[in-house]
Amino acid sequence: MKVTFDKEYLKDLYENGKTEDKKHRFQPNIVKKYQERIKTLTAAPRIETLYQIKALNYEVLSGDKDSISSIRVNDKYRIEFTVKQLMENQIVTICNILDLSNHYK
Repeated sequence: MKVTFDKEYLKDLYENGKTEDKKHRFQPNIVKKYQERIKTLTAAPRIETLYQIKALNYEVLSGDKDSISSIRVNDKYRIEFTVKQLMENQIVTICNILDLSNHYK
């Protein structure tokens, strides 16, 4: 899948392991797992692959987050993203990362 980032701090966390934005600072273990999860999304050939990886707890959300998908970083944090499939010569799935959020806030 092709992964894009909706917010600059999400891209910085993935590429640099940190962000200059003081509002979005996370513990090193959360950042490391976040980076691993983004690599998993990038390596997945299609969205259906995520259902097979139990540790991700992949789900499509409902309610006020209708049509947003999520995977778990750990028991407390999740990555929220949207999925768009383009049909050209081949199917390209674009995964747009929206947020790294505390699941219980």
